[in-house]
Amino acid sequence: MVLGKVKSLAISFDCLNDSNVPVYSSGDTVSGRVSLEVTGEIRVKSLKIHARGHAKVRWTESRNAGSNTAYTQNYTEEVEYFNHKDILVGHERDDDNSEEGLHTIHSGRHEYAFSFELPQTPLATSFEGRHGSVRYWVKAELHRPWFLPVKLKKEFTVFEHIDINTPSLLSPQAGTKEKTLCCWFCTSGPISLSAKIERKGYTPGESIQIFAEIENCSSRVVVPKAAIYQTQAFYAKGKMKEVKQLVASLRGDSLSSGKTETWNGKKLKIPPVSPSILDCSIIRVEYSLMVYVDIPGAMDLFLNLPLVIGTIPLHPFGSRTSSVSSQCSMNMNWLGLALPERPEAPPSYAEVVTEEQRQSSLAPMGACDDFERGLPGPLFAYIQEFRFLPPPLYSEIDPNPDQPTDDRPSCPSR
Repeated sequence: MVLGKVKSLAISFDCLNDSNVPVYSSGDTVSGRVSLEVTGEIRVKSLKIHARGHAKVRWTESRNAGSNTAYTQNYTEEVEYFNHKDILVGHERDDDNSEEGLHTIHSGRHEYAFSFELPQTPLATSFEGRHGSVRYWVKAELHRPWFLPVKLKKEFTVFEHIDINTPSLLSPQAGTKEKTLCCWFCTSGPISLSAKIERKGYTPGESIQIFAEIENCSSRVVVPKAAIYQTQAFYAKGKMKEVKQLVASLRGDSLSSGKTETWNGKKLKIPPVSPSILDCSIIRVEYSLMVYVDIPGAMDLFLNLPLVIGTIPLHPFGSRTSSVSSQCSMNMNWLGLALPERPEAPPSYAEVVTEEQRQSSLAPMGACDDFERGLPGPLFAYIQEFRFLPPPLYSEIDPNPDQPTDDRPSCPSR
């Protein structure tokens, strides 16, 4: 960019990550530099930055006001998250061309640091949709007398983190539906669909394991399928505009009449998509997994299982807990496994702690060892004694039963 003696104006961010991509969250400090290169000495009124974050919605709809009259209705709404201004060089007033209070910048390359803090309140994740967007940017403006301002805008990304390691997002999602086809006076058997996934929350790049059972008792050949959909909802002036997009899909084998198909963890990978937006008042981005049966000549039979696409992936402990609980639940509900009628007795104390270990643990320790541990000798010995005491004997009969209050017989089920 060459305008007068200004060769270039640039904005760079001090990135918080190793990828050199400016990504921030609520409460973070955004810092960077404005670089100005001039080929000769110039006099400026000000060099400013303007940082802003906002969500904006806009769409139009055609309206009829009569047989020959039509007009367009505009729907717009905006939510501002922050608005920050700072002067790096010069003064506030730059609307006149007076020579007073000008700042001289010599030939060469100059850098001016800036810094501001994002609000602590939740911010909507950066997003570009069909009828709206969530954007964050920094704009630099150079004002000189008798010249048009030189302006440059650069966007940065904000992620409002969603941790999927929460109970609500780790809970399994399941559903069952059935449909009976009718053709004039002839009625065929039903088509039934049951589907389940291990949890509600996922991150991009993960694969959703789908457990499903499809039974075709109709006279038609049907095809089981699954798909991930993104739903964008935009709100303005009491109206809502919705856009639904296919994200990923898979197809099962064709199922003829009287056949059943079972999916034992069929995988559907989540591609790189934007996280769910759930806290913005004018834009919502939601996801769902649709497991459905494609029925030729009739409306499909489908199940919608809600999803939340987060930014913080599943911890190993959460993954183990979720998979174990989900697998146990699936086995109990779908495979009909029963728990044993009697619990198995725990191992005896001698099997766990030998007499040699117990005696060695009770051996007196030196005063130096006790001092280093911050515990007096007798107290530490008591803790060791307590730690290795044998547990009470296992018995399925209460050794101290409560005294009965009457002679009524007990319930056989107990």
